[in-house]
Amino acid sequence: MKKAIILSAGQGSRLGHLTSDRPKCLIEFNGRTLLDRQLDVLAANRVEMATVVTGFRDDAIEAALDRRRAAGEGPEVRTVFNPFYKVADNLGSLFVARDAIDGDTLVWNGDTLVSDALMAAVVANDRDGICVTVDRKDSYDDDDMKVVRDEDSGRLRAIGKRIAAGVNAESIGLLAFRGDGAARFRAAIEQAMRTKEGTTIWYLRVIHHIAQTSDVWTFDINGHEWGEVDFPEDVAAAAALTKRWDDAVQRG
Repeated sequence: MKKAIILSAGQGSRLGHLTSDRPKCLIEFNGRTLLDRQLDVLAANRVEMATVVTGFRDDAIEAALDRRRAAGEGPEVRTVFNPFYKVADNLGSLFVARDAIDGDTLVWNGDTLVSDALMAAVVANDRDGICVTVDRKDSYDDDDMKVVRDEDSGRLRAIGKRIAAGVNAESIGLLAFRGDGAARFRAAIEQAMRTKEGTTIWYLRVIHHIAQTSDVWTFDINGHEWGEVDFPEDVAAAAALTKRWDDAVQRG
């Protein structure tokens, strides 16, 4: 796994004043931005190329990436600007970056932090096709991207926020494509964007539709650490999580 796409076009308006003049991906956690931490984890796991989809305050993201390049920090990064970020959901971001969905590729939401160990497990997983990284917990709320999966095989049956029955996992916003998985996903994106509702669709809705007619798999990372930054209360939790990771690194 040598390539990744990070979706960082949105403002993150649910975070209020924290994102009034900066994109969510540039919020700092213990001296490193969310985007820095995502790119650091990719570099630590030998992912060599990242495509970052930008939108709101793309100039600030470009400046942050220039500082990384000047400091010699990997991986190699290119950006793709999504001019529709104000009116289109994240399927639009993948549509503008669809050329990067080729071969073995990770797709990662720009508001999700994962540990080095979690990313190492995802990269090492050799499941062919399309694989959705999932976690499990006792209950799921309205904002969770809920998943119904076969417990034995790991095959995805359904994914979405409005699933009412059979939920046994949630997507953490990190997908891996191997073999023909990227080509299948790219074709489905192009088809979905040609529908009248294309700009309003989450990309995981496309994954749901693919799963109704062909194999889509899940990869359970239960026990690994990760966090999502959507609401103000998530910021404190993410700061505590990243501090614990940083302290562990310093202790060796």
